[in-house]
Amino acid sequence: MIEREEKGTGYYNVIGIVAAVVTTVVVVTRMLPLDRWLEVFNTWVNGIGLLGIIAFGLVYAIATVVMLPGSLLTLAGGATFGLIPGFATVWLGATLGACLAFLVSRHLARKQVESWIQGKPSFAIIDKAVAKKGWKIVFLTRLSPVFPFNVQNFAYGLTSVSFWQYAIASLFGMIPGTFLYVYIGTLGRSGLEAASGAIGAETAKLVLQVVGLLATLVVTVMITRTAERALRKTGV
Repeated sequence: MIEREEKGTGYYNVIGIVAAVVTTVVVVTRMLPLDRWLEVFNTWVNGIGLLGIIAFGLVYAIATVVMLPGSLLTLAGGATFGLIPGFATVWLGATLGACLAFLVSRHLARKQVESWIQGKPSFAIIDKAVAKKGWKIVFLTRLSPVFPFNVQNFAYGLTSVSFWQYAIASLFGMIPGTFLYVYIGTLGRSGLEAASGAIGAETAKLVLQVVGLLATLVVTVMITRTAERALRKTGV
């Protein structure tokens, strides 16, 4: 079993990740002309309509396969498209990327992935757990921030889980984390709009979004802790 010093590991991980992301957004917002960049990008996306959303989703999928950090793209999705469209775009793009990485690992680069994964002690434990519990382990590890997203995509291609079980478990398991990051992205956009001088309605909107973010964070932490308790019961 992977040792955990505290039962609240998931809680502190989620809080730490969110704090780091929010801090990064604030710092980058002050250092770079993100409001102008966002305006240019929004103009381009709106100019090509649905193709812009599709293009963003495909870029996200490709970034996932080549193991680029998806957090910045997730934030950009929320800032560009808004909460619901941004969530849908990132969620589907991430799922497509996760499925492509799984297929690459299983059918195209199995030996290379095996040599890379063997150095990670947690993989053998997850492999045995998947053999017993199948898609449930995939779903629970997607909910937990302890297991790196990009590594999981390739690692699961070496396990006995079927492609469709993996795809469906990943699709639903990524919902809480994706929603939280996209929400932070929309918050950053509202902050830029409020700072640009659109006081009043935009400021009130920003306040409501902050409250919504805190509620989303609480729910995400609860889900994470529940997932980690379930994983401990399986021996992972």
